[in-house]
Amino acid sequence: MHVFLIRHPRPRIAPGICYGRLDIDGIDPEGVAAQLKRQLPANIPVISSPLRRALALAELLDPQTRIDARLAEIDFGDWEGKAWDHIPRIELDAWAANVLDFIPPGGESVATLQKRVIEFAESLKGESVAIVTHAGVMRSLVGYWQQLPVEEWTQLKFDYGRMTAFNIEA
Repeated sequence: MHVFLIRHPRPRIAPGICYGRLDIDGIDPEGVAAQLKRQLPANIPVISSPLRRALALAELLDPQTRIDARLAEIDFGDWEGKAWDHIPRIELDAWAANVLDFIPPGGESVATLQKRVIEFAESLKGESVAIVTHAGVMRSLVGYWQQLPVEEWTQLKFDYGRMTAFNIEA
């Protein structure tokens, strides 16, 4: 099965602001879609996060886009929409000390994100797809598929509006 992981376009938000589940638009989804269409196989089905920055791009790639809530970015809870430097240092330090299990106030842990993402991955049933989603989801998927330790997959980088292709044994 071929999987094309696509990160949403750059979000329309000021730099330095915490956003995960915050539902914001992406910048120039039309331009990003035009570039990606040249790289994707014709008529590949697309599955998307329900968040606008991903969904707008996905629907330009495939008007029949399927939405899957498990592809939404991590929920940072009370941190959402705040400047990173306004989040209490003690909370950020606690997160850094336990990346997998720390839960931001009112949010979800990386372990919870990972669990729902793995459930999604296991539901693919061998079909080749394009997945339009977020960096946290992409990290979890790649970590799962490549059996990477948490210290490695949580550090993976994915550029806005770019695609990463994988051949997955079903």
